[in-house]
Amino acid sequence: MSLRVAIIGSGPAGVYTAEALVKQAPGTVEVDVLERLPTPYGLVRYGVAPDHTSIKSIAGYLRRVLELPGVRFLGGVEFGRDVTVEDLRACYDAVIYCTGAMVDRRMGIPGEDLPGSVAATDFVNWYCGHPDMPADRFVLDSPEVAVIGVGNVAVDVVRVLAKTAEELRATDVPEEVLTRLAESQVKAIHMIGRRGPEHAKFTLKELRELGELVNADVCVRPDEAPISGDPAALSRQIRGNVEVIQAWAARTPAGRPRRLDVRFWMRPVEILGDGRVEALRLERTRLEDGRVVGTGEFETIPVGMVLRSVGYRSVPLPGVPFSEATMTVPNEAGRVREREYVAGWLKRGPTGVIGTNKSDAAETVRTLLADLDGLDPVRRADLDAVLAERGISPVTYRQWLSIEAAEADLARTLGRGERVKLPGLAAMLGALNRPE
Repeated sequence: MSLRVAIIGSGPAGVYTAEALVKQAPGTVEVDVLERLPTPYGLVRYGVAPDHTSIKSIAGYLRRVLELPGVRFLGGVEFGRDVTVEDLRACYDAVIYCTGAMVDRRMGIPGEDLPGSVAATDFVNWYCGHPDMPADRFVLDSPEVAVIGVGNVAVDVVRVLAKTAEELRATDVPEEVLTRLAESQVKAIHMIGRRGPEHAKFTLKELRELGELVNADVCVRPDEAPISGDPAALSRQIRGNVEVIQAWAARTPAGRPRRLDVRFWMRPVEILGDGRVEALRLERTRLEDGRVVGTGEFETIPVGMVLRSVGYRSVPLPGVPFSEATMTVPNEAGRVREREYVAGWLKRGPTGVIGTNKSDAAETVRTLLADLDGLDPVRRADLDAVLAERGISPVTYRQWLSIEAAEADLARTLGRGERVKLPGLAAMLGALNRPE
């Protein structure tokens, strides 16, 4: 069997799917990985915190997949704008959608749309140098900031806010972003969770990193540290989290330049301000029959910025089925409809870690290969010709390597680490045809 397959999205889900196709296909397979940006790796490049270099090293594995024979990277090609479902079905035996969960969930409270109230992913995109996020997007001129959520993304955000720019200098943070972090006026960071310590979504490693911050005291109120149930019933991971949090509650602040208040049993009910964020109103909560309910006890904290990190959702793709209830593409073991498939968060929702995408991709590929076994190829067009006719020149994998090389050169020029992200799309495109 000879197959030609298009994958939409070059993050971990897309690249793991390409790998599964190469490994599982009984005959020859050609895989084109289409990506809206000129750069691959998705959240590994634009979602993993810059100081988490061990996680970012996953890019090395993804690189080896994109260099496999039969796998081709086509950057700068946007699904729904440059090519349609119909185009791809004419050019490939199958299409697999792997675009992830790109949008933050909203809190649905008054004042959420005030300037200064933003999605945590916008802030993450900013310090990770995403080309959609201008380097001047954030000015950290408020002494107090609130981060809503107690998961790993919230931990990343508060850690970056708490660190000095010098601590981040050896990372790939864009130079202008680093300058703005150096000018930060933030003195107090409030990380807020609706439930208790045993319900937080941190992983223990990330949580312990907060306690090791040299530029910020980490504080927990003793009355918010107790858990609501039996400690013996908790998993080992959660027991570890609770022990760390309760140890923080017993600490005496050391007088470091910044302060991180980790709050539990509090929920945002309103963002206050005249023309921009000036304060956040919180309500004390408790559990009732497993549900979070308000107690009628309120507190207002003066903050100039609110970053929400309360979950993520996928967005519909043009011409592709989508469930507003689950915020995913409806599927059966990855099958969407004839010759169309899905993998990753778009398939199952924003759950699991990066590695979870590997087994998820393998399942989708098994479904695809079983469906297409013994069928004759149906493709009748060539994507290269379609794109050429439309005046679209995809960014090749070799050109992406030119961007990487330019980032390494920039780091050497600035005396900073292994690489520094180029400032915006124009700079990246300018590096595409640099001399060898």
